[in-house]
Amino acid sequence: MCYNRTSAFTSGGTPSTLYPEYSVPARPLLKWAGGKGQLLPALTRRLPARFKRYHEPFVGGGALFFHLWSSGRLGGGAVLSDFNPELVSCYEVARDQADDLIAYLTELRPHFSDKAFFYEIRAWDRQPDFAARSKLERAARMIFLNRTCYNGLFRLNNKGFFNAPFGYYKNPLIVDPENIRAVSRALQHVEFHVGDFGNVLERAEPGDMVYFDPPYVPVSATASFTHYTHQGFTEVEQRRLAELFFTLAERGCAVMLSNSQSPLVSALYAHAPTRDTVLASRKINCDGKKRGDVEELIVCGYELRQSHAMAPSS
Repeated sequence: MCYNRTSAFTSGGTPSTLYPEYSVPARPLLKWAGGKGQLLPALTRRLPARFKRYHEPFVGGGALFFHLWSSGRLGGGAVLSDFNPELVSCYEVARDQADDLIAYLTELRPHFSDKAFFYEIRAWDRQPDFAARSKLERAARMIFLNRTCYNGLFRLNNKGFFNAPFGYYKNPLIVDPENIRAVSRALQHVEFHVGDFGNVLERAEPGDMVYFDPPYVPVSATASFTHYTHQGFTEVEQRRLAELFFTLAERGCAVMLSNSQSPLVSALYAHAPTRDTVLASRKINCDGKKRGDVEELIVCGYELRQSHAMAPSS
């Protein structure tokens, strides 16, 4: 059954009271370096009042997407994409095979704190038959590694192999049936793509919303983390992203982006209608003394006071 996710607001009710699917909000399936969970209040305040389709070309943990779905704001549908094919495949499995995924992860329960087993599973992508493994196996592996590796860090080396070390957690949460099923419901009508972020230009239309959450520009020589894919994300890509941001804004899309408060980012988006600095806690620096609150930049391609003029949801 397909629900109109905006009718809850037009009829005076709330999503959770009108539709059972909203009784359990969907949370991110994966931990993700730089995840936007803590920035949701700041991002939500800067959303356009209304928009058509939602696009997120660097989906990562998808915190903003799941928040929008849980609050009934995706009546126009959503397109989620990423350059990482394993990530996209994992979401497709969660959408299409939620119960199988829960059963598979449950079988792994005895190994949640097993260091040797962790490295055995991690080594799968070094083996020639990795691509031949089922999508279900690879999705369960991704969740298992994500929840048991150091800091929940998804990191690939230059050969494209997962290389984050074992995390030494006492009781990691691997199997969360309630949330996996909520995630499955949230993803039912999502269109997925694997590819370059620039491909959003082929899909986004006037009145749509596009949220960019790219690998951040490092603010110091030791803070760099860009290897979600083995290609990394260089200054060339950051500049290309900025050009795309303004192209979509000129098209009539509501474009929002988050990145580090760095000289490069400040310069690239100096002429954006809205630029706000917010504080976020970051904990993935290998030097514990350098973890803590850092300044991040939220950029919008529209004036916040004019956001109510965006095309209505449908």
